[in-house]
Amino acid sequence: MNRMKRMSRREAIKWVVAATASMSLLRGKSFATAPAASGYGTDPKLMEVYKPGDLWPLSLTPQQHRTVAALCDVILPADDKSPSASQLNVPDFIDEWISAPYPAQRKDKKQVLDGIEWLEKESGKRFKRGFVELNEDQKQRICDDICFETKAKTGFKRAAQFFNKFRGLTMSAFYTTQEGMKDIQYLGNVPLTKFEGPPPEVLAYLKLE
Repeated sequence: MNRMKRMSRREAIKWVVAATASMSLLRGKSFATAPAASGYGTDPKLMEVYKPGDLWPLSLTPQQHRTVAALCDVILPADDKSPSASQLNVPDFIDEWISAPYPAQRKDKKQVLDGIEWLEKESGKRFKRGFVELNEDQKQRICDDICFETKAKTGFKRAAQFFNKFRGLTMSAFYTTQEGMKDIQYLGNVPLTKFEGPPPEVLAYLKLE
């Protein structure tokens, strides 16, 4: 698999903050408003240009990045409506997410890195190759065993928990891109040339005509 062009760190961090803000509607917590604490300082300034090492080191090795990209594309492959997750740089989002020094991200880092290690070992055990080198059917067969935690066999429970977390990160990133929002036909944040008011049937229903 050819490695995709990497996203700038500023864009990746802005993406992490945007995705976390949407997650916070469900959890009531936000990466963007995390308080300063001894050990990692304040949140990054999003208008700055950052180079590797300016904020925090990234976590994924080149091989792990390729594995993440391959798994992202099993979850969200390219189709006739949108590009694949890796084509939209979702692996860069995941790398930035698990590298951030906040408590939630640190917890996710261990789960994601352990999950990647399990994926490689399972690929080698079943097919004598790394996950990236597997064909699509082989990748799917492994993922089918871990895609639902409640249905996973006893030996696959932890891997299924990893897959659930990874799938959530992948989809949170993908569907906060312009292409992802277009894919689900989200129409918010689009300026109108003119405002014609609510449809007559809505006004009639509300008895506001």
